[in-house]
Amino acid sequence: MWYDEDKKRVKGREEDMVTINDIAKLAGVAKSTVSRYLNGGSVSKKTKETLDRIIKETEYVPNTFAQSLKVKQSNLIGIIIPRLNSYATNEILQSVDRCLREKSYQLLIVNTDQDVEREVENLYALSRQKVAGIILLATDVTRAHKEAMEKIGIPVLLLGQRSDATYAIVHEEEEAGAAMGRHALRLGHKKILYLGVTEKDESVGILRKKGVMDVLKNEEGIDVQEEEVDFNFDITFQFLKEYLKGREETYILCATDNIALAAYKASITLGRKVPEDVSISGFGGYSITDLVTPSITTVRYAYKEMGRIAAENLLRLLQGEEIPKKIALSGEFLPKESTKAL
Repeated sequence: MWYDEDKKRVKGREEDMVTINDIAKLAGVAKSTVSRYLNGGSVSKKTKETLDRIIKETEYVPNTFAQSLKVKQSNLIGIIIPRLNSYATNEILQSVDRCLREKSYQLLIVNTDQDVEREVENLYALSRQKVAGIILLATDVTRAHKEAMEKIGIPVLLLGQRSDATYAIVHEEEEAGAAMGRHALRLGHKKILYLGVTEKDESVGILRKKGVMDVLKNEEGIDVQEEEVDFNFDITFQFLKEYLKGREETYILCATDNIALAAYKASITLGRKVPEDVSISGFGGYSITDLVTPSITTVRYAYKEMGRIAAENLLRLLQGEEIPKKIALSGEFLPKESTKAL
C-alpha cells in the first residue's frame, strides 16, 4: 500500500479515499491510537510526529473537521466559564460577545459549575469543534490544564488566574486587598474577621488575602481572625448564621461581594446593625451592593474591560501578532455606607 500524490488515494484502494484504518496501517499503530490522537488524547511524541506527517501527506481529514478545514480559519471562539449565576462572568461575557460580533466571530459558551476536571475536558472538546481560540475563566490552573493547553495547539487566554503556560489577564489582587485593609485601619477597627475562600483559587484565595493581611498584620494591637467559607451565597449564609453568634469583631472583611452579602444578611438575622454594630465590606463591585441598604463598601473590578481586552488580544494572536504575556488591571476602591469609624 502506498500513496499516490496525484490521486490523493492509497494504492490498492483506488476508489476509496483515505480512512482511519489506512492511517493506522501506514503509521504501524492501532486504529484506537489514531482515534485517540485525533480526539486530543495522549500519544507518544514519536507517534505524534509520525501521525502528523502521514496525515499531512495523505491530506486525511475526519468528516467532522472537513468543512472547517476548507476555510482558512474558523470563526468560532470558545469560552469556558465557571458558573452561570455570576455577576463577574456575565459582565465579561457581554463584553467578549459584543467585541467578537463586531469582528464577525461567534461565541461558543460552555459552563463547568466550578468543576476543574470539566474545565480540562472542555479544552479538548472545544478543540475538537475546531474553535479558533479559547478564553478560559479558570477556577484553578492544574498540571492537567497546562497539558491540555499544550496538546490542543490553539491559542488559550486565561482570565482571572495566572499561569506561565499561556497568556493571562488578571486583576491587581494584592493592590485591592491592601486598599481594603488600609480602610479598616483608618476607621479604627481593632478586631477584624476575614472571611476568605479556598487557596486552590490563587487569585482570590491567596493573592487577595495576602494584600489584606500584609497591611493588617503589620499593625500593633490588631486582632485578625480568619475563616474559610464558600463562594456560594446560600451556603455561606447558612454557615454564618451559626458561626457569627456571640462574635465580637467590629469589622467583617469578606473576600467577595457574595460573601459580604451573606455576612450582611446573617448579621441582620442575628440582630446586629450594619454599620452601627459591625462594618462589612467585600470585593467585586457587583451592582447589588448598591441595591441593599446600607450599600456595601467594595472594590469594583474592571470586568467589562477585561472581556474587551481578552477578545481583542485573542484575535490579535489569531492574526499572528504579539501580545503581552500578562496584563494586570487595577480595581476601584468604593467606600460606602456599610463601613464606619468606631
